[in-house]
Amino acid sequence: MRDKQTLPLVLAGPILRKSTQDELVLWLVTSEPLIGSFQLYADTDDAIIFDAPLESCKQVAVGERAYVVLAQFKGKFPANVALSYEFDTQHGKLSQLQTELLYQDETRPVFRISNQANYILHGSCRNPHHPCKDALVQADLKVAQQTLQDRPDLLMMSGDQIYADHVAGPMLDAIHQVCQLLGLHNEHFVDAPFNSSQALFEHPFCYYQRDKLLPSYQDRNHWLNRLILPKHTPIFSSRECENHLITLSEFIAMYLLVWSPALWRCIDSYRLEQQQFTHGGQVVSAKHIQHWHDEKREIEQFVKGLVNSARLMAHIPTYMIFDDHDITDDWNLTVGWEKAAYDHSFAKRIIGNGLVAYWLCQGWGNEPDRFPSELWDLHQNYLQAATDTQSHIIAHDELIQYLYRFEQWHYTIHSSPKVVVLDTRTRRWRSESRMNKPSGLMDWEALIEFQQELMNQDKVVVVSAAPMFGVKFIEALQKSMTLLGQPLLIDAENWMAHPGSANTLLSIFTHTKTPSNFVILSGDVHYSFAYDIKLRFRKSSPNIYQITCSGFKNQFPEPLLAVCDRIDRAIYSPRSPLNYLTKRKRLKVFKRDPDTVGSKRLVNRSAIGELKLDDHGKPCEIAILTGEGDTVRFPPIEESL
Repeated sequence: MRDKQTLPLVLAGPILRKSTQDELVLWLVTSEPLIGSFQLYADTDDAIIFDAPLESCKQVAVGERAYVVLAQFKGKFPANVALSYEFDTQHGKLSQLQTELLYQDETRPVFRISNQANYILHGSCRNPHHPCKDALVQADLKVAQQTLQDRPDLLMMSGDQIYADHVAGPMLDAIHQVCQLLGLHNEHFVDAPFNSSQALFEHPFCYYQRDKLLPSYQDRNHWLNRLILPKHTPIFSSRECENHLITLSEFIAMYLLVWSPALWRCIDSYRLEQQQFTHGGQVVSAKHIQHWHDEKREIEQFVKGLVNSARLMAHIPTYMIFDDHDITDDWNLTVGWEKAAYDHSFAKRIIGNGLVAYWLCQGWGNEPDRFPSELWDLHQNYLQAATDTQSHIIAHDELIQYLYRFEQWHYTIHSSPKVVVLDTRTRRWRSESRMNKPSGLMDWEALIEFQQELMNQDKVVVVSAAPMFGVKFIEALQKSMTLLGQPLLIDAENWMAHPGSANTLLSIFTHTKTPSNFVILSGDVHYSFAYDIKLRFRKSSPNIYQITCSGFKNQFPEPLLAVCDRIDRAIYSPRSPLNYLTKRKRLKVFKRDPDTVGSKRLVNRSAIGELKLDDHGKPCEIAILTGEGDTVRFPPIEESL
């Protein structure tokens, strides 16, 4: 590991977040507090049109040498013209310190403020050690060839920006080196197998055996569980949770390592190998050593592409929303899961740490004014109490408790069309019949608020992490596992799984004031597809489009997906009588065929979605750009709707 003096000023970012004519928001992490000014240039004549001191930005110390810089600037900014930005710091201009983040012929990152949302990049699920390629790299290479006016209006990340519950061994080692290098804050625990984050890092079970440290509970809510399940069931249900993130510092370090190449140049990627795979006095098993080498190969390829993904996010306004893996698998899926998790102080702390990190690294940048001074005061209390163990524990728990009650993670981008981004994780419609029955993705109150956002709109784009209209055969499989009391086994998480939320959602679509063109963008499922949807019993049906792209760097297991695709096409065609037995019987779903060889409608490749809309909000191009650089289009259905 390099000496701390060699740390770069910028550890991650800048990421261009919210950009409107009234507000510019950028996110970055630095190794020391920034001093200097932020400057906005009109790129046509290279004139400064806005200047603000960096000391006015929120700079949150998450470690001795790590500051999350939350840069929010308000003013009157021109739209649809070439602009560029600069951070003029105590170490010089960022554009000169980070020349790798500039496109050809740029002297500063050039962008434009768009009032439109007619060209959207979208997707989810970026698993660093999955063997497929990172589609964000290809998106960056494409943007590099586009003129400013041809670039996307925004990039929408609809969940699983990190995989907190499925971490590769080499990634976890890198995380711990970052924690040490940056002096990220130590953490104290109660009711856990260790009393501090440092004790966790030194624990023999730290690598590939964390599932033995994570909390468990007794699940006796279904007769089948009482017969076949062991006495104790893990609360964290991921099948790959042996390296699950636990501490707040681990979550923070993960974000730095998946969004920037800077810290990878400061760590020793062979550290554990040089220690002959011995940690905490325990030798890593031969199976895990082989697993390590396989994961390391994929991580190295991922790191090579980080310059591209960082450059993309420095130029294109990037919006985000969480899904389960940003915190933990099956987060809030059932009432039983919630009760087990939140009644256990250790589990509650882990989930809370994920939420705090999401707030600082993702949520804040979407809509900074949503987060009140009370929250910042609680965070300040947490930082100030670091020297006293008991006070630190109390302040940490108070901060987490506030975020558990927080109900403003959703937001709206006031473009044309309006983009409504939904929180489908924290405001669940909980089942009242059984503890292990899947909760609705949004409760009645949240759905009514959603409907109010749609009123009197002629066109709208809705972002839902999980598809509102998914693959019906897969949803049927999920329902069958729910009936057997095993909803967590097959991730039984879809909009139709809960009668209350399903019927309310369908009522919104059938309402007479539903927008004429209604586009739904989703991810989550690790494959891509596109549907055209019409109301069955109305001549003047709105145009509804479900467009799903997933993942940026993840794929569904084959040949299982091909089997599901084939069966779904066979038994759930638009005219199939089986549709009348489903909750969406009032709708007719037409599945678009991709322009690929064969009859598959589900495309199982890592990809980023490209959506282009006409002036009426109707898709004129639905496509995905794969991690290999190929474009797959979903052309319009020839059949008259």
